[in-house]
Amino acid sequence: MNVQHADDHSAPAGRRKRLPRAEREQQILAVAEQVFATNGYQASSMDDIANRIGLSKPMLYEYFGSKEGLLLACVERARRELLEATTEAAAGAGENAHQLLHDCLLAFFRFSDEHAQSWALLRTEAAIPLATVNTALEATRQQQTDLTARLLEASRPDLDQVQLEAFAESIIGACERLALWREKRSEITAEEATRHLMALISPSLVAQA
Repeated sequence: MNVQHADDHSAPAGRRKRLPRAEREQQILAVAEQVFATNGYQASSMDDIANRIGLSKPMLYEYFGSKEGLLLACVERARRELLEATTEAAAGAGENAHQLLHDCLLAFFRFSDEHAQSWALLRTEAAIPLATVNTALEATRQQQTDLTARLLEASRPDLDQVQLEAFAESIIGACERLALWREKRSEITAEEATRHLMALISPSLVAQA
């Protein structure tokens, strides 16, 4: 198939600009993420995304294969950004287990504020009837659960693996619910949400004799 490129006659005059492929992909993902988060997956169209970027629709398919492929790429980028934010927070917190968990929770809530479009994608799996996307979203949740379990293990060496997993799953579930709650309570800052959750889980950070 002969596919025209974004910087040829397929793009309107004044919008043609040759970009390196990696840069173009990031541009596409930024626009697609906004469209998916605002309109929902079903109501979003590849035509709309292509027009906003100044690409032909065939070129958009050349980059990502399908609308589902484009959404998966958006979810993967959001997952990578969330992991980077929380692991960076853990690296800067020192060895105090309480501080480690606090800073990672704070990074999560700040992520939901600073990357609202990414967070909107990560929290709407029920509205996306695609098994591949739901699998990717669950993988995002699992990566945060695994990170939390490793942090808990440092402060609670007395816990066995099943207990660590149960605690971590509970904390991640609480994070998601608090993030959703904050959408209805915009006055609650990331710092306040972290403080509330730490008040709940701090007693569990103390190793039992």
